[in-house]
Amino acid sequence: MAIDVRTKRAAFRALHQEGCFVLPNPWDIGSIRRLEKLGFKALASTSSGAAWAMGRNDGELSRDEVLAHLRLLCAATDLPVNADFEAGFADEPEGVAGNVALALDTGLAGLSIEDRTGHSLYELRLAVDRIKAARQTMVNSGHDVILVARSEGFLIGETDLGATIDRLVAYADAGADCLHAPGIKDVSAIATLVSAVAPKPVNALLLGPDMRVASLADAGVRRVSTGGGLAAAAWAGFDRALQLLIEEGTLPKRV
Repeated sequence: MAIDVRTKRAAFRALHQEGCFVLPNPWDIGSIRRLEKLGFKALASTSSGAAWAMGRNDGELSRDEVLAHLRLLCAATDLPVNADFEAGFADEPEGVAGNVALALDTGLAGLSIEDRTGHSLYELRLAVDRIKAARQTMVNSGHDVILVARSEGFLIGETDLGATIDRLVAYADAGADCLHAPGIKDVSAIATLVSAVAPKPVNALLLGPDMRVASLADAGVRRVSTGGGLAAAAWAGFDRALQLLIEEGTLPKRV
Protein backbone atom coordinates (compact mmCIF):
# COMPACT_ATOMS: atom_id res chain seq x y z
CA MET A 1 0.00 0.00 0.00
CA ALA A 2 1.38 3.41 -0.96
CA ILE A 3 2.24 5.75 1.91
CA ASP A 4 -0.04 8.79 2.01
CA VAL A 5 1.33 12.30 1.55
CA ARG A 6 0.67 13.37 5.13
CA THR A 7 2.75 10.47 6.45
CA LYS A 8 5.59 11.30 4.06
CA ARG A 9 5.59 14.90 5.23
CA ALA A 10 5.61 13.93 8.90
CA ALA A 11 8.53 11.57 8.30
CA PHE A 12 10.44 14.30 6.48
CA ARG A 13 9.93 16.81 9.26
CA ALA A 14 11.10 14.25 11.80
CA LEU A 15 14.36 13.83 9.89
CA HIS A 16 15.07 17.53 10.48
CA GLN A 17 14.87 17.24 14.27
CA GLU A 18 18.30 15.74 15.00
CA GLY A 19 21.33 14.06 13.46
CA CYS A 20 22.40 14.29 9.84
CA PHE A 21 20.92 12.56 6.81
CA VAL A 22 21.92 12.35 3.16
CA LEU A 23 19.38 13.71 0.69
CA PRO A 24 20.32 12.40 -2.78
CA ASN A 25 18.87 14.00 -5.89
CA PRO A 26 17.33 11.63 -8.48
CA TRP A 27 16.08 12.91 -11.81
CA ASP A 28 13.80 10.08 -13.01
CA ILE A 29 12.04 6.96 -11.77
CA GLY A 30 15.01 4.72 -12.57
CA SER A 31 17.33 6.72 -10.33
CA ILE A 32 14.65 6.77 -7.63
CA ARG A 33 14.45 2.99 -7.63
CA ARG A 34 18.21 2.62 -7.17
CA LEU A 35 18.22 5.07 -4.28
CA GLU A 36 15.27 3.35 -2.61
CA LYS A 37 17.10 0.00 -2.72
CA LEU A 38 20.10 1.53 -0.97
CA GLY A 39 17.99 2.63 2.00
CA PHE A 40 17.95 6.41 1.76
CA LYS A 41 15.22 7.98 3.86
CA ALA A 42 14.31 10.94 1.65
CA LEU A 43 14.99 12.32 -1.82
CA ALA A 44 15.15 15.70 -3.53
CA SER A 45 14.63 16.75 -7.11
CA THR A 46 17.40 18.44 -9.09
CA SER A 47 16.68 21.21 -11.57
CA SER A 48 19.87 20.50 -13.51
CA GLY A 49 19.37 16.73 -13.61
CA ALA A 50 15.78 17.12 -14.77
CA ALA A 51 16.79 19.61 -17.46
CA TRP A 52 19.65 17.45 -18.77
CA ALA A 53 17.32 14.45 -19.03
CA MET A 54 15.07 16.56 -21.27
CA GLY A 55 17.91 17.82 -23.45
CA ARG A 56 17.97 21.28 -21.87
CA ASN A 57 20.31 23.33 -19.72
CA ASP A 58 19.67 24.02 -16.05
CA GLY A 59 17.05 26.74 -15.65
CA GLU A 60 15.45 26.18 -19.05
CA LEU A 61 12.43 24.17 -17.86
CA SER A 62 9.16 26.03 -17.49
CA ARG A 63 7.14 26.12 -14.30
CA ASP A 64 4.59 23.68 -15.72
CA GLU A 65 7.32 21.27 -16.85
CA VAL A 66 8.82 21.33 -13.37
CA LEU A 67 5.42 20.77 -11.77
CA ALA A 68 4.82 17.76 -14.03
CA HIS A 69 8.27 16.43 -13.14
CA LEU A 70 7.55 16.80 -9.41
CA ARG A 71 4.24 14.99 -9.75
CA LEU A 72 6.05 12.14 -11.48
CA LEU A 73 8.73 11.86 -8.79
CA CYS A 74 6.37 12.16 -5.81
CA ALA A 75 3.94 9.58 -7.19
CA ALA A 76 6.75 7.13 -7.92
CA THR A 77 8.04 6.70 -4.36
CA ASP A 78 6.97 6.22 -0.76
CA LEU A 79 9.91 8.37 0.31
CA PRO A 80 9.38 12.08 1.01
CA VAL A 81 10.57 14.35 -1.81
CA ASN A 82 12.05 17.83 -1.44
CA ALA A 83 11.43 19.98 -4.52
CA ASP A 84 14.11 22.10 -6.14
CA PHE A 85 11.67 24.84 -7.11
CA GLU A 86 14.39 27.18 -8.35
CA ALA A 87 13.42 30.83 -7.69
CA GLY A 88 9.70 30.09 -7.58
CA PHE A 89 9.23 31.00 -11.27
CA ALA A 90 8.29 34.57 -10.38
CA ASP A 91 9.99 37.71 -9.15
CA GLU A 92 7.26 39.27 -7.04
CA PRO A 93 6.03 37.67 -3.80
CA GLU A 94 2.49 37.30 -5.14
CA GLY A 95 3.73 35.25 -8.08
CA VAL A 96 5.89 33.09 -5.83
CA ALA A 97 2.88 32.46 -3.57
CA GLY A 98 0.71 31.33 -6.46
CA ASN A 99 3.37 29.00 -7.83
CA VAL A 100 4.12 27.52 -4.43
CA ALA A 101 0.40 26.75 -4.07
CA LEU A 102 0.58 24.78 -7.32
CA ALA A 103 3.72 22.95 -6.16
CA LEU A 104 2.09 21.85 -2.89
CA ASP A 105 -0.45 19.87 -4.88
CA THR A 106 2.28 17.66 -6.41
CA GLY A 107 2.71 15.73 -3.16
CA LEU A 108 6.10 17.12 -2.14
CA ALA A 109 7.34 17.13 1.45
CA GLY A 110 9.78 20.03 1.15
CA LEU A 111 10.32 22.95 -1.20
CA SER A 112 13.29 25.23 -1.74
CA ILE A 113 13.22 28.82 -2.98
CA GLU A 114 16.35 30.55 -4.30
CA ASP A 115 17.16 34.25 -3.86
CA ARG A 116 18.63 35.03 -7.26
CA THR A 117 17.49 35.98 -10.71
CA GLY A 118 19.99 35.17 -13.44
CA HIS A 119 23.42 36.13 -12.10
CA SER A 120 22.18 38.59 -9.47
CA LEU A 121 20.72 38.26 -6.00
CA TYR A 122 17.33 39.77 -5.28
CA GLU A 123 17.45 42.88 -3.11
CA LEU A 124 17.26 41.64 0.49
CA ARG A 125 13.85 43.12 1.34
CA LEU A 126 12.30 41.56 -1.76
CA ALA A 127 14.04 38.25 -1.08
CA VAL A 128 12.63 38.21 2.46
CA ASP A 129 9.14 39.06 1.24
CA ARG A 130 9.34 36.17 -1.23
CA ILE A 131 10.09 33.75 1.62
CA LYS A 132 7.27 35.25 3.71
CA ALA A 133 4.88 34.75 0.81
CA ALA A 134 5.91 31.10 0.40
CA ARG A 135 5.51 30.51 4.15
CA GLN A 136 2.08 32.11 4.27
CA THR A 137 0.93 30.02 1.34
CA MET A 138 1.96 26.88 3.20
CA VAL A 139 0.20 28.02 6.36
CA ASN A 140 -2.98 28.83 4.45
CA SER A 141 -2.93 25.47 2.67
CA GLY A 142 -2.66 23.43 5.85
CA HIS A 143 0.10 21.33 4.25
CA ASP A 144 3.01 20.56 6.61
CA VAL A 145 5.81 21.14 4.10
CA ILE A 146 9.41 22.04 4.93
CA LEU A 147 10.33 25.43 3.45
CA VAL A 148 13.99 25.71 2.49
CA ALA A 149 15.44 29.17 1.81
CA ARG A 150 18.52 29.15 -0.41
CA SER A 151 21.03 31.98 -0.69
CA GLU A 152 22.90 31.64 -3.96
CA GLY A 153 25.75 34.12 -3.53
CA PHE A 154 28.57 31.58 -3.49
CA LEU A 155 27.34 30.13 -6.80
CA ILE A 156 27.55 33.48 -8.59
CA GLY A 157 30.80 34.83 -7.18
CA GLU A 158 29.40 36.78 -4.20
CA THR A 159 31.39 34.95 -1.55
CA ASP A 160 31.07 37.22 1.48
CA LEU A 161 30.20 34.74 4.22
CA GLY A 162 28.87 37.45 6.53
CA ALA A 163 26.49 38.75 3.89
CA THR A 164 25.29 35.24 3.14
CA ILE A 165 24.69 34.56 6.82
CA ASP A 166 22.78 37.84 7.18
CA ARG A 167 20.49 36.73 4.37
CA LEU A 168 19.92 33.29 5.84
CA VAL A 169 19.15 34.72 9.29
CA ALA A 170 16.61 37.04 7.67
CA TYR A 171 15.05 34.11 5.80
CA ALA A 172 14.85 32.09 9.01
CA ASP A 173 13.06 34.99 10.68
CA ALA A 174 10.73 35.17 7.66
CA GLY A 175 9.56 31.60 8.23
CA ALA A 176 12.04 29.28 6.50
CA ASP A 177 12.33 25.90 8.22
CA CYS A 178 15.73 25.04 6.78
CA LEU A 179 18.58 27.16 5.39
CA HIS A 180 20.88 26.42 2.47
CA ALA A 181 23.84 28.27 0.93
CA PRO A 182 25.10 26.03 -1.88
CA GLY A 183 28.64 26.54 -3.08
CA ILE A 184 30.36 26.83 0.31
CA LYS A 185 33.05 24.15 0.53
CA ASP A 186 34.99 25.17 3.64
CA VAL A 187 33.73 23.16 6.59
CA SER A 188 34.66 25.80 9.16
CA ALA A 189 32.64 28.39 7.22
CA ILE A 190 29.71 25.98 7.13
CA ALA A 191 30.02 25.45 10.89
CA THR A 192 29.89 29.23 11.39
CA LEU A 193 26.74 29.38 9.28
CA VAL A 194 25.15 26.52 11.24
CA SER A 195 25.80 28.32 14.51
CA ALA A 196 24.41 31.61 13.18
CA VAL A 197 21.01 30.21 12.17
CA ALA A 198 20.61 27.71 15.03
CA PRO A 199 18.33 26.10 15.98
CA LYS A 200 17.08 26.05 12.39
CA PRO A 201 18.62 23.13 10.44
CA VAL A 202 21.09 23.66 7.59
CA ASN A 203 21.44 21.84 4.27
CA ALA A 204 24.89 21.55 2.70
CA LEU A 205 25.56 20.71 -0.93
CA LEU A 206 28.19 18.01 -1.44
CA LEU A 207 30.63 19.35 -4.02
CA GLY A 208 33.39 16.95 -5.01
CA PRO A 209 35.69 14.56 -3.15
CA ASP A 210 37.12 17.16 -0.76
CA MET A 211 33.78 17.38 1.04
CA ARG A 212 32.69 14.47 3.23
CA VAL A 213 29.36 13.74 4.86
CA ALA A 214 31.00 12.88 8.18
CA SER A 215 32.82 16.24 8.34
CA LEU A 216 29.63 18.12 7.52
CA ALA A 217 27.76 16.17 10.20
CA ASP A 218 30.48 17.10 12.72
CA ALA A 219 29.96 20.75 11.70
CA GLY A 220 26.30 20.48 12.68
CA VAL A 221 24.78 20.15 9.22
CA ARG A 222 21.40 18.44 9.37
CA ARG A 223 21.06 17.32 5.74
CA VAL A 224 23.54 16.81 2.89
CA SER A 225 22.27 16.96 -0.69
CA THR A 226 24.01 16.02 -3.92
CA GLY A 227 22.34 18.51 -6.29
CA GLY A 228 23.12 17.64 -9.89
CA GLY A 229 26.18 15.62 -8.84
CA LEU A 230 24.68 12.17 -9.36
CA ALA A 231 23.16 13.14 -12.70
CA ALA A 232 26.47 14.66 -13.80
CA ALA A 233 28.29 11.45 -12.85
CA ALA A 234 25.77 9.38 -14.80
CA TRP A 235 26.19 11.53 -17.91
CA ALA A 236 29.98 11.43 -17.54
CA GLY A 237 29.79 7.63 -17.57
CA PHE A 238 27.58 7.80 -20.67
CA ASP A 239 30.12 10.04 -22.40
CA ARG A 240 33.03 7.74 -21.54
CA ALA A 241 31.16 4.74 -22.91
CA LEU A 242 30.27 6.65 -26.05
CA GLN A 243 33.89 7.67 -26.57
CA LEU A 244 34.96 4.04 -26.24
CA LEU A 245 32.29 3.02 -28.76
CA ILE A 246 33.49 5.63 -31.27
CA GLU A 247 37.22 5.06 -30.82
CA GLU A 248 37.39 1.31 -30.27
CA GLY A 249 34.04 0.00 -31.41
CA THR A 250 33.21 -1.55 -28.04
CA LEU A 251 31.56 -0.77 -24.72
CA PRO A 252 32.74 -0.89 -21.08
CA LYS A 253 32.12 -4.05 -19.09
CA ARG A 254 28.72 -3.90 -17.41
CA VAL A 255 28.84 -3.66 -13.63
